[in-house]
Amino acid sequence: MGTKIVSVKIGSGRDAINRVCTEVGSREKKLLPLRKRSLEILARLKRLYPDATCSLNYSTPVQLLVATILSAQCTDERVNKVTPALFGKFPDAASLAIADLVELESLVRSTGFYHNKAKNIQAACRMIVTEFNSVVPNQMEQLLKLPGVARKTANVVLAHAYGINVGVTVDTHVKRLCQRLGLTEHTDPVRIEQDLMGLLPQPDWENWSIRLIYHGRAICKARSPVCVACELADLCPAANKPVVVG
Repeated sequence: MGTKIVSVKIGSGRDAINRVCTEVGSREKKLLPLRKRSLEILARLKRLYPDATCSLNYSTPVQLLVATILSAQCTDERVNKVTPALFGKFPDAASLAIADLVELESLVRSTGFYHNKAKNIQAACRMIVTEFNSVVPNQMEQLLKLPGVARKTANVVLAHAYGINVGVTVDTHVKRLCQRLGLTEHTDPVRIEQDLMGLLPQPDWENWSIRLIYHGRAICKARSPVCVACELADLCPAANKPVVVG
């Protein structure tokens, strides 16, 4: 069966992306070895999103911690709309620790799951005040003691507040793209993180996740990935295949 060339034009805002998609009969795509492929994906992501950084707005480590807790099941854009009023009233761990819980819930309501988020934020800040001298700890083991803090939140705080990369942040977007790219066979975020830590250089662990999230928003969308416009398509075993959404 011969090679079929299809020219596809995709509009995106002011720009239009012209692509040529090549389908090679029924032959399977030959992919690079896993580690080499992961490093090539990393290099391309760096080129595509050179300025990618944490999109949450914050001024201090505790504000980043709070914003990251709020970002669970919520967009960063929505969190950034909530935090100016929240941090204007309660700017630090000491003030959040003694805040009226009902008022705190009201301020974070629009981020969803606001009862649990407000409770965890206040409990975490109380522990920061009483056990860590009002300073957000800079060690994974200590961060994981804080209510509402799992490895995802701890990785974000360590990387962006302290410049310490001890792990790879795995949220729903990173999980989805890593599975599509064939970089992991696992579904558990901790197992996925372990796989990625073995494939990627440690200095790139955190910004890998951010760049992957940018790529997921722009190209590799959950229900309709734009494979014909994807710079990673030749490295992706799922490219141009039907999407199965659970």
